[in-house]
Parts: sequence; C-alpha cells; structure tokens
Amino acid sequence: MEPLKITIKKEIFNDAYLPQLQNYQSRFNVYYGGAGSGKSHFVVQKMILKYLEFPNRKCLVIRKVGNSLRDSIFELFKTVLSDWQLLNRCEVKDSLLHIILPNGSIFIFKGLDDSEKIKSIANIDDIIVEECTEIDKQEFSQLGLRLRSKNPYNQIHVMFNPISKSNWVYEMWFQNGYDSSDTVVIKTTYKDNKFLPDDYINALLKMKETDPVYYRIYALGEFASLDKLIYTNWEELDFNWRELMKERPYVIASFALDFGYINDPSAFVAMIGDLVHKEIYIFDEFYEKGLMNDALAQKIIKKGYGKEIIFADSAERKSIDEIKKYGVPRIKPAKKGKDSIINGIQFLKQFKIYVHPSCVNTIEELKNYAWKKDKITKEYINVPIDMYNHCLDAARYGAQGFKIGNTTYDRKIYGKGKGVIRIGKTKRGGKVF
Repeated sequence: MEPLKITIKKEIFNDAYLPQLQNYQSRFNVYYGGAGSGKSHFVVQKMILKYLEFPNRKCLVIRKVGNSLRDSIFELFKTVLSDWQLLNRCEVKDSLLHIILPNGSIFIFKGLDDSEKIKSIANIDDIIVEECTEIDKQEFSQLGLRLRSKNPYNQIHVMFNPISKSNWVYEMWFQNGYDSSDTVVIKTTYKDNKFLPDDYINALLKMKETDPVYYRIYALGEFASLDKLIYTNWEELDFNWRELMKERPYVIASFALDFGYINDPSAFVAMIGDLVHKEIYIFDEFYEKGLMNDALAQKIIKKGYGKEIIFADSAERKSIDEIKKYGVPRIKPAKKGKDSIINGIQFLKQFKIYVHPSCVNTIEELKNYAWKKDKITKEYINVPIDMYNHCLDAARYGAQGFKIGNTTYDRKIYGKGKGVIRIGKTKRGGKVF
C-alpha cells in the first residue's frame, strides 16, 4: 500500500497540549479540568497520530457503559479522521465499534459492562478511559493489568472533570501527589481551548452567577465541595408569563410530565426559557397521586396545554401512547441517556430560575432536593438523593425543549476547514506515515 503523506501544522492543536503530542514515555497520562477544555479531542488526535506512526497496534477505548461510547468518543474518532481526510481510508465497523487504520492499527471500543469480552482481547498496546470518574479504582487497576503488550510505548490515557474529592481519582493523583517518572497530569479549562465559540464560553461564565460551586468544578476544573442543596440558583417571583412572552418574543415555552401513581405523584410543569439572558420561568404545575393516564390527559387539556409538545419520562412509553389517545397528541418521550440526571441538573444550573408563587410543589422540592453525603469523607458527592425531585425531574425533561434548534458545542469540530491538514506531497514540517 502507498504510504500516507500527511502535513501536520500545530494550529490544529491547542497550545496547552502540544508538549504532550509525542510523549510516548509516560505510562499514565491524566487529562482533567473544566468542560469544553478540549482534553478528549486532544487525546483522540494524539492517539490517531501515534497509531499512524506505529502500525499494527491495538488500543482499547473504555467507558463505564458501552451504550454511551457510540455517541461520544467513537463519534469523536470518526470526526477527527474525517477532518483529516482519512476516514475513507479506514475500515469502520459500526456494529462492532472498531476502527482500523490503513496501516493495520486498530481502536476497539468497549464498555466495562461487557467485562467478559474485554478479558478476551489480547495484546493491548494502549488504553483510553473516557470519563474516568465513572469507573472505580478496582476496575482501573484491572485495566492496568491488561496493558502488557511486548510493543514499546504502552500508555493509559484518562480524561475527566473533577466532581468530588471523595472520588478515587483525587486520592490516586492529587491527595498525596503522583510519581512523575511514569505519570503526567495535565489540567486545562475552557481558557485553553481556542476553538470554543463565544456562546459556549458565555454559558460557562453565566454559571459563575447562578451557581459558583458548579462554576469552579465545570468551568475552572477544580475539586470543589458541593453544597447540600442541588439548586441554589432560584428564587420565588410573581410574574405574568403571558406578558413575559409578549415582551420577549424569542423565549421558548416548554412543558413536561414526570409519571407517578400510588407512592409517587405525577408532576407536570410549564416553563419558559430565555436563552439570551439565561433565565427560566416556571409558571404552572400540577402534582397529584393516583391519576390514571386518562385523568392525566384531562388535567393537561383542562389547563390549556393539550396541543403543546410535552416531554415525558421515556421509561413510560405505554403511558405516553395512552395519553396521546386521550387527546394530547404531541406528548413525546424525553431523550435520556447515560448520566442524563447529572447532565440535566448541570444544564438547569446554568440558568437563573424564577418560580411563580403558585407552584408550591416545585418550590418545596427546590428547598429540599439534595446531594448524598459520603459516609467516610463526610463531603457531599455528585449523586442526588431520590427525594423531592418529581417536579424537578419534569423540569429536566422540559429543558430538552430549550435545546431543540439551539446549537450544542460539546463535539465542536476542531480545525475543520482551516487548511491545516493536507494529504499528498509533504512540505517542510510534514510527516510521512
């Protein structure tokens, strides 16, 4: 096969990561910090370059749950290869989650929930762990034991946002330091990512006002102690939602339903999202136990929301279909995935939330919805207590209505269209693989 001739310019990389681009000596490579810092993107870039340089290597790419791989790092690998005009030269096996480079090097994507299949993979040269805080210390240690290839430059790359000092990653690499002879730790934030759009940066900066603790964690990348209460970015306010929509024609109304029956109430919320000023106004609710699906439909219709799009708990598909038949045709399942609760909370905490005094159940939940406390460290951890959360779960579903039609930047294509990768004849500074 004709060798690939690739010109690589440093402009496609963020400066903070460049010293690590050809660091193949450090066994443990720890990339942590704030959201939007580009750490996962860089690790993918680095490993593709490494595997182009060294043929017939095998990299195991890990997340805690396999289903979360396809839309996250597997897609990110394909994006980088496409940007570099290499994707059509690779063999991509979507069903197996394998990517094979032209020189025979391969990336294998697996979840730790598929542990038996991981044990059957031999001769692993490198390991990438996305969202390393999702796994536990024992699982990480077992992965390290899998890295025993005879090829040189065996490495483990991990990426994560700091969530709590009670997580094992803090003890392993931060509490008592680390061995710099085999470990490199790189902290970055949004300030280190020159490719971030202004909208994303402004959303992070707004968090400084709405939730300073989350700002320290997700914007500044610090290990910060969580407050007991999950939502502190709200206040009670008497407002006229109809007048508000007239004054701000760009706002988005959204409606949502969390199912309950005997032990838990069904909870419905109606709210408005102002994406310009990063504000949410919750203006109506109902909260009641023992409602059958026909009664739920009638409650929604009686309140005047029967023709609206309503986001409901996707775990109750049968109930959603029944409510449609009872006269609420636009009810639909909310999209839920791995870590949807934490991601939804994080999204809502970017806004200042105003709650109308009539929404007494939403107010009661906001006053009581809390994080769990670690029994050993006595610190609050990034796991909500499953109480006082019915209206607030509905609010998370309804927030999906604010995202529709709005650009998201979690998987921004770095360097695309900038002419910084060329395939063909190399010029000075180029590299042939």
